[in-house]
Amino acid sequence: MRSIFLQILAVTTINLKSLPQRLWLSLATVIAVGLVVTVLLAFLAMANGFQRTIADSGAEDIAVALRSGSLSEINSVVLRDQVRLIEDGPGIARGADGKPQTSGELYLTVDGTKRSTGTKASLPLRGLGPQGPALRRGVVITAGRMFNPGTNEIIVGKALGKEFEGFDLGQTVTFNSTRWTVVGIFAADGSVFESEIWADLPVLQSLFKRVGAVQTVRARLINPAAIEALRAYSDSDPRLKLDVMSEAAYFAQQASNTSDLIQKLGWPLAIAMAFGSLAGALNTMYSSVAARATEIATLRAIGFSGFSTFVGTLVESLILAAVGGVIGAAATYLVFDGFTASTIGGSFSQVVFNFQLSPRLIGQGLLLALVVGLFGGLFPALRAARMPIVAGLYGS
Repeated sequence: MRSIFLQILAVTTINLKSLPQRLWLSLATVIAVGLVVTVLLAFLAMANGFQRTIADSGAEDIAVALRSGSLSEINSVVLRDQVRLIEDGPGIARGADGKPQTSGELYLTVDGTKRSTGTKASLPLRGLGPQGPALRRGVVITAGRMFNPGTNEIIVGKALGKEFEGFDLGQTVTFNSTRWTVVGIFAADGSVFESEIWADLPVLQSLFKRVGAVQTVRARLINPAAIEALRAYSDSDPRLKLDVMSEAAYFAQQASNTSDLIQKLGWPLAIAMAFGSLAGALNTMYSSVAARATEIATLRAIGFSGFSTFVGTLVESLILAAVGGVIGAAATYLVFDGFTASTIGGSFSQVVFNFQLSPRLIGQGLLLALVVGLFGGLFPALRAARMPIVAGLYGS
């Protein structure tokens, strides 16, 4: 066993020392694998960042009620009487004044322009009542002030303000032929709410002709377990029949749909590129075996086994692929990790988020690189192991 290990180590060392003789072929393989890993990890970091931004926005003790069958807020309608019934439902927390901690909300989309590209995009405009901000974690006005009820004033999430033009403090924008003034910028712990514009609910209802209805109701629960009692209450009352879920569950559902789509685009593209890099790896390793035919035959003649030649050649391929994988992961981290982007969320409006690379994703990228190295080196390694000694010596 020790002898086989020493033989493998010797063959691997000889192979690696001969790499400068095939520098450009080896470099091409490393770069090709690195590009494959970079593309894959960029898509995975995008999906991961989007999912975390959405999923981390939800709280377990906040209930969300939408029209039955609605997949998102924009498709929902909740009537005024239904809002009152939810306010009287079981498990709803009440403030010091005895009033239920609920917020009927209107969710609309308006046009915006990206700073980076100048292209148009749909942005979320949310109408909130007095308790709306308090039902979100970590909402802080970072510049300016809160909008005054009954006025055409808006406050803008800081992520949206950075990504889209026209929403700086003091600027005016036009929605539905009405001018609005940006009076505040708010942060919300990096959640999806930072991708929204907030305005007074009654004003939006009047200007957008939505009086008497909202699209969603948020309610603070006395504890997370109270969601079951509220859901049963809604299901049993024919006047309601709303879909009731925790805010965390709602956002997790919204995040999974888009992140799954991003990953379904990223993996096939990376695999298609992997086949291209696999061809390069095969070419490199076959050239390596051909260039070292005499060395391989000499080693076999002095007692080295075909197995040690096989493993040594395969290890060379795996090392080249691993180097490419590490370079690809490093490039993705330096270029994309923390990169700010926006994409369409579950309600057909833009969500601003940061690409987030994680150790788990890097592991997936390196695994793909090693798979390319394995298959790229397998057949050349078999050829090296089966090379007749006389043919190798004669070729010299």
